[in-house]
Amino acid sequence: MTPGAYQTTFCFAPDHPSLPGHFPGRPLVAGVLLLEKVAEALRAWRGERLACLWEAKFVAPLHPAETAQLQLTPAGARVRFEVRRGGQLIARGLVEGAADA
Repeated sequence: MTPGAYQTTFCFAPDHPSLPGHFPGRPLVAGVLLLEKVAEALRAWRGERLACLWEAKFVAPLHPAETAQLQLTPAGARVRFEVRRGGQLIARGLVEGAADA
């Protein structure tokens, strides 16, 4: 893990309510659920809410019941994120947090 970074793991259960719509018969974890995990991790790590999504790239699917690793790394005032399943990149991007008002 990169010094100063934050890491967590997560897994979406096969009965998650969003899965039947993404995609019937071959469910995938929706990108918005991955971004929700980024927001939760940012709050746990820095006590900040996700204020801005600067970029996001989804490069491989995540299926229900697969365990993924999320890493947040400081990038100046912003935070880079990477979601991986094993060593395979699933998603990456850049977000900005803000303190709650």
